[in-house]
Amino acid sequence: MKKIFSRICRMAASLAILSGVAFGATELKADVVTPYSMYGYGVIGDRATSYQRQMGSVGYAMRSGRQVNVMNPASYAAIDSLTFLFDMGADISFLWSEENNSAGKKQRDRQTGGGLDYLTMQFPIGKYMGGSIGMLPYTNVGYSFGNEIAHGAVENSGRGGINQAYIGFAGQFKGAALGVNVSYDFGNIINDYYATPENSGQSLTERVMQIRDWNIVIGAQYTAKLDRENSLSFGLTYSPKKSLHGKTWVTTQELRSDAAADTIGSIGLKGNFEMPTTIGAGVSFKHERSSRWMMEFDVTYQEWSKVKYSGIPLLPDKNGIGQTDGLAFSGMKFSNRMRYAAGGEWVPKIRGNYAERMAYRIGAYYCDDYLKLDGNRVREYGVTCGVGLHTPQDKTMINIGFEWKNRRAYPNQLIGENYFNITLGVNFNELWFWQRKIR
Repeated sequence: MKKIFSRICRMAASLAILSGVAFGATELKADVVTPYSMYGYGVIGDRATSYQRQMGSVGYAMRSGRQVNVMNPASYAAIDSLTFLFDMGADISFLWSEENNSAGKKQRDRQTGGGLDYLTMQFPIGKYMGGSIGMLPYTNVGYSFGNEIAHGAVENSGRGGINQAYIGFAGQFKGAALGVNVSYDFGNIINDYYATPENSGQSLTERVMQIRDWNIVIGAQYTAKLDRENSLSFGLTYSPKKSLHGKTWVTTQELRSDAAADTIGSIGLKGNFEMPTTIGAGVSFKHERSSRWMMEFDVTYQEWSKVKYSGIPLLPDKNGIGQTDGLAFSGMKFSNRMRYAAGGEWVPKIRGNYAERMAYRIGAYYCDDYLKLDGNRVREYGVTCGVGLHTPQDKTMINIGFEWKNRRAYPNQLIGENYFNITLGVNFNELWFWQRKIR
C-alpha cells in the first residue's frame, strides 16, 4: 500500500507540473473563434474527452475501465485494480460564419482555432474504489471583429475562459457506484473594446474577470445485468448553484500616448456573479460477446435563468454622473440551458483482425444555450463520428474524431456559424500496479 500511495503521489505531482505548463497559456489558446463567446462566461464545455465527443459528448451513464469519464465521477470505480489510464486531447476548429450587414448584404468570414484541450488520469485506489485527477476547460472565450461607425471605427476582441483542475474519487457496491469531483476553477476572461476616431488617437476599454474559485460535482451510476451479454446502466450528476469568488474590473487607456491605464470601476464576484444548478442524466445499453456495442442517451439541464450576472459600477464622469459598465452586457439575458445527446460505439469483433477490433463511433446533439440576445435564443446542433485505433501494445488507443456543428440565434438569425472540428485523443492504458514474478 505504501508503494501504491507513493506512486499515486508521484503521478499527481507530474500531472500538476505538466498541467501548469500546458494550461498556463490558456488565455492565448484560440480554441473558440465565435462572437457569441463575448457574452456571459463564454462558450460552455461539457467535460467530454475526445472519445466521448465522437459520440455526441455522452457520458453520464458510461462505465468503462478503459476510458476516463470526467462527466460522471461515479465511473472512476469501474477501473480494475491493475490499470492506470492517462488521457490527453487536442482539437482544431474551422469556422465559416455569415451575417447581414447594415446594407442588407451578407458578410462571410472564415477562421481557424485549436490547441490542447484536456489532460486527465485515472487510477485504482482499492478493489472497489477508483480516483481521477486532471485539468480541462469549463468555458472558452475567443473572438475578434470590427465595424465602421460614423467618423471612425470600433473593434471588439476577447480571450480566456474558466479552467478546472479537479480531483475525484468513487466507490462501488455490487451494481451501484457513487463518486465526487472537487475542482479548483480559475482563469481570466478579457473583453477589449477599441475605439478609433478619424481625427484622434485610439482608446482601449478593457474588462477583466479574474476567477479563483472551487466547484463540486456529485455523481451516481447503477448497472443492471440483463443476462450474460447485455446490461443497462443509469447515470445521474448534480452540481449546486454557487456564487463565484474573484474580482472584475474595467480600465481605460489612450493607446497612442504615454498615459497609463486607469481603473474606472471594480467589483468582487461574490454575491454578484454565480454559476447555476446543473443536473445531468443518462441511460446506456451495452452488448458484449464476440462483438461489442453500446448506445447512450443523455440530457443536461442548467438553471441559468436564476443566476446573478451584474454590471460593474463605474466612477462618476466629469459631470459627476455614475454609470454601470455596459461592455459585453448590452441586450444580454440568461435562459435555462438544455442539451440532448445520443451516441454509440461498435467493435465488430473483439478478437478479430485489426479493422475488426477498431472501435467505430457516431453521435448527435441539440442544445438550447444559456444566452438570450435582444430576445433571441442561441442554439446549436451537430453530428459527430470517429474511430478508436489500437497501438501495437493493443491497450493504448488513439481516438480520432470529426464533428460538424451549426450555431445561430432564433427567431432572428444574427450570426450563423458552421464548424468542422477535428479531435485527437491519446488514451494510455498501462498495467502500473502489476507485480511481475521472477522465476
